[in-house]
Amino acid sequence: MRKIISVENLTKVYNGDVLAVDHISFEVYEGEIFGFLGPNGAGKTTTIHMLTTLIPPTEGDAFVDGLSIRRDTSAIRRIIGLVPQELTADDELTGWENMMLQASLYNMDRDEAAKKAEELLDMVDLLDAKDRLVKTYSGGMRRRLELVMGLIHKPKILFLDEPTLGLDVQTRARIWEYIKDLRDKQGITIFLTTHYMEEADYLCDRIGIIDRGKIKALDTPDELKRRIKGDIIVIKTAKRLSEVDSLLKDIPGFKDVKYIGDKLTVAVEKGEEALPHIIKKVMEQDGVITSIEVLKPSLEQVFLYLTGRKIREEEPLDTVKTRIMRRRMK
Repeated sequence: MRKIISVENLTKVYNGDVLAVDHISFEVYEGEIFGFLGPNGAGKTTTIHMLTTLIPPTEGDAFVDGLSIRRDTSAIRRIIGLVPQELTADDELTGWENMMLQASLYNMDRDEAAKKAEELLDMVDLLDAKDRLVKTYSGGMRRRLELVMGLIHKPKILFLDEPTLGLDVQTRARIWEYIKDLRDKQGITIFLTTHYMEEADYLCDRIGIIDRGKIKALDTPDELKRRIKGDIIVIKTAKRLSEVDSLLKDIPGFKDVKYIGDKLTVAVEKGEEALPHIIKKVMEQDGVITSIEVLKPSLEQVFLYLTGRKIREEEPLDTVKTRIMRRRMK
């Protein structure tokens, strides 16, 4: 498979001391859906901003269809589409006017742009609403509009930064299908970021798990889950126990143990069999267990095992509505 994005030692430091992206390297292949999975502050958006030439890297380089993000910024912008987290459609314009405005930024022929805009709006079921002001659109309609605004100039690569952030489950599922169709029917390479486990699992051919600016693992969803090969038991204790790591090694089906903060994560073959033995060992060390949880193979389990923490809970369903209201108050 052809590499369409190659990232080499990419690093971003803000204000001289805030390390947002920490010397990451990876490839994206032509025609795949590649995802970055991680919480807010993990470095996902900063990486997209560098790859789309919105901000320069501090160190390293990346090549988008063979073009350097340091030297070929204008050429890169002509072949990519970007749908950012923040709402970008103009409230006071119609859906159609927003599409044509976007086309004009790429100096598209007006007739060609009109034909493409009609095709794209029809694809996301917005053709009947094309003459309505965007301020009358629901959150899901806005997100669908912004998705096709990023496609008006027929990009080779589409960058989606948290494409379904704050949307309800039904709308999110519809957008997932649109994204898959872009890859399957139009051959567009898609790079997306998300903190939704199920979104990454369903959409992505490969996933990079990123946390605190570093890539912790990169593989297909199935291969990432196979790395665990068992269950994870998470125990929260009132204090860190100095000897518990070594004491747990003789429990049935033991594989590995990590102690991060006040959380003990133990990888075992069968959680139900190992659980009473783990509790006994902790109690023997005068440990006070405040919570305990057995996790079955999933991306959430993989993330927890690699980072020692869970991705934050998803935003309330009215997040998009709140963001729209804030924009109007500015």
